[in-house]
Amino acid sequence: MIALANYVMRGRLPALLVTVAGASSMMFCWISAAVIALVTLRKGVGEGAWLLMWALLPAGFLLLYLNDSGPLAMLVGAMFLALILRSTVSLSLTVLGSVVIGVVTGLALLAFGSGLLDQLVALFAEFLGNLEQQLAQTDEKALQIVPPTALQIAGILGAVSAVSSVLCLLLARYWQAALYNPGGFGEEFRALHLPPFYTAALVLPALGLVALGAEYRTWAAILLVPLSFAGLALVHARANRRGQSTMWLTGFYLIWLLLDPIKLVVVVAAIADSWLGFRQRWSKHDDVGQD
Repeated sequence: MIALANYVMRGRLPALLVTVAGASSMMFCWISAAVIALVTLRKGVGEGAWLLMWALLPAGFLLLYLNDSGPLAMLVGAMFLALILRSTVSLSLTVLGSVVIGVVTGLALLAFGSGLLDQLVALFAEFLGNLEQQLAQTDEKALQIVPPTALQIAGILGAVSAVSSVLCLLLARYWQAALYNPGGFGEEFRALHLPPFYTAALVLPALGLVALGAEYRTWAAILLVPLSFAGLALVHARANRRGQSTMWLTGFYLIWLLLDPIKLVVVVAAIADSWLGFRQRWSKHDDVGQD
């Protein structure tokens, strides 16, 4: 991947070739999004916007003919976050921008993507109906599974768009550090945390959405995306302080992906860190130990 980033930064033509090729595929559009973010961070808004313009052509084709808005949302989202990071030089403020991406994506789907949402509702209903029949054959008391509504699916896709945009931005930042500032990305990511004001501004509306009912819980998840990344940064900081291996982090991510309670624990840890400042406490403890 570093070789690809090095190739992209050789000039406009290599960057254009990789960007257009990736944007033409639903499977590899994340590469295009990361390339656009990298070029924006390193060479400026004009160069990044030029690449985005060309990438929107194949992404628009996927939207019009395959009814897939994912690549378009990812490209625009990564560019948006790169603009924030370039102007603020703050990863904390940048991940907050993912909320805007998720909400706008979800609302756009509700306004203009009714066809896609209807297809997904029908697909989920069919899948869950078959699953319910299989469970009923083995357990007469099997619970009835309620398929998600269009509003819930729009929230899910909004959250996915928010997460994927942040991941593409982080990949671009990793490439930038690997090429021009080795080791810088790790330090920057481990320092990621959210001040108490921003944490409260995310948590309180999320709790309000959860209180409105099941249909709005997926929208609450959008508000928790920045806290999730802040929590993962805290895990990396703790692992780095203890000298734990990459294998330990790999195992943690596998558990995090498979178990939803662990995701909640990570969010709660980020909230606690926002108010208690765990990393600052660790630094003070290390300073006292050295004295």
